[in-house]
Parts: sequence; C-alpha cells; structure tokens
Amino acid sequence: MSDFVSAVELDDLLTRGAPVRVIDVRWRLDRPEAGHDDYLTGHIPGAVFASLDTELSTHGEPSEGRHPLPSTAVLQVAARRWGVRTGDTVVAYDDAKGISAARAWWLLRQAGIDVRVLAGGIRGWRAEGFEVATDDVLPEEGDVVLGEIGGDALTIDEAAAFPASGVLLDVRAPERYRGETEPLDPVAGHIPGARNLPTLLHLDAEGRILDPETVRETFAGVGVTPGAAVAAYCGSGVTAAHTALILHEVGIEAKVFPGSWSQWSNTPGRPVATGDQPG
Repeated sequence: MSDFVSAVELDDLLTRGAPVRVIDVRWRLDRPEAGHDDYLTGHIPGAVFASLDTELSTHGEPSEGRHPLPSTAVLQVAARRWGVRTGDTVVAYDDAKGISAARAWWLLRQAGIDVRVLAGGIRGWRAEGFEVATDDVLPEEGDVVLGEIGGDALTIDEAAAFPASGVLLDVRAPERYRGETEPLDPVAGHIPGARNLPTLLHLDAEGRILDPETVRETFAGVGVTPGAAVAAYCGSGVTAAHTALILHEVGIEAKVFPGSWSQWSNTPGRPVATGDQPG
C-alpha cells in the first residue's frame, strides 16, 4: 500500500465518510507562525491545523537541535486535539512538496497510526478543482492511544558512527553539504562520512514522487539499495523525514537523525567535513 494518497482518492474517502482525519502541516522556516495564517486562507474542508513547531517538535537547548522530537505523551495530546480516534487513518499535507507533512508521517507511523501524505499537497487539491474552507477547525477531542515513538531515531553518537556500517545521507542542498554556505547554523559542512542526496531530487515540479525505478536508481547511485543500513539527516530533522518517506515508498527502511546538522554544529568537539566528498 502506498504512503501517498491522491487528491481524488482523498475526496472520495471524505465523501464516503471514511474514518479519516486530515491535518494541515503548513510551516515555513523563515516564518514559523505563518503556517496557521496560510491555513486560514484556504484548507481542505475539515482539516485541522497541526503545528510543526509545538506539536511535532519540542524546544530545548541549541545542542539538542532546532526541532527535537516531542515526547510520546505530547504527540498523543496533539493527535487527540486533531480529533484522531482509534482506528482512524490520518492524511497529512502541506504546501511545501510534502516536506513538513513527512514529519507528521514519520512520527505517527512510529506511534502505530495508519498515516498517509497527500500527493501534491494543497496545490494538488486545488488543481483538481476541489473546494477549500477558511474556518479554524476545532474537532471533538479524539481518543487515540499512541505507541512509543523514537525507535526510528538516531542519537548524535549513533549518527557519528553510522557511516562505518551503513549509508548516512545528508539530504540538504549541495552547497550546504560542501560547506560553501550555512544560513542557519554556526558551522558549515557535513558529518564526516555522509553522502549528499537532496530530497527534492525524488520529486517532480508539482511535488509528487517520481516513478519508483527512477527513485531506486537515484538512491543506488550513493550506495542505498534494498537491505542496506540507511539513515538520513538534514538541517533540523524535518527534511530528513521526507527522505525516509520516499525510501519507505520504494521498499527501503531508514532511520533519521532528528538533531541533524543543527545539533551537530552546536555540539563542541564534533568533526566537520567540507567539499563534495564524504570526507
């Protein structure tokens, strides 16, 4: 079964009254508070806004990264606020090619929830001619009980050791990987041993995943094949979840280092590689 659902398929599910809870995970790195405003300008009818910063992440010291994992208890409170009930399927979407929606997918999947990502996001929904709503949906509280999360996450020490036994993917833009620029963190470069494979390489212009054979060939180019140990990191653990989603869609399991470069670069003593080679 695919991790993605099309706008037409989602509309059919909602029309039939299937047990589906839709969450809007719009988020912007430069203006985190803008996501809710964007939601209010037009969202899928019935969709609940889910905050990436406060519900799909927590806050801590810089040495923990920009988007540390929430506790299972915090995520459960959020899921119940979204109205998720036992047995529901959750469909997450955004307006950023699935990047932030993938964070919800990654966390909820670990928690035992049947979760999908809307292919094409809100733009794909509009492109099909479906209506949008502008209300702030506040559903009746759900009763879902989440399983423990965190089993698919790497600690900073595990990420450091990973290249010795598997493929550690840095899924940021090539110039950040090479250390030529770093707009957010105190040090530029990458984790020694990591290979660069930006997550957007797996998508078309509308943000939909490319055909499976093309995706598998792209991953194979950096040594990622079925059965290989794979982990991904990015700037703060959001985009890396998208790579995990893409990998899962083509039959490859991956871990995520949620602290990512924001944690690594804020932790004294961690080595840094630059240039276009793993180092």
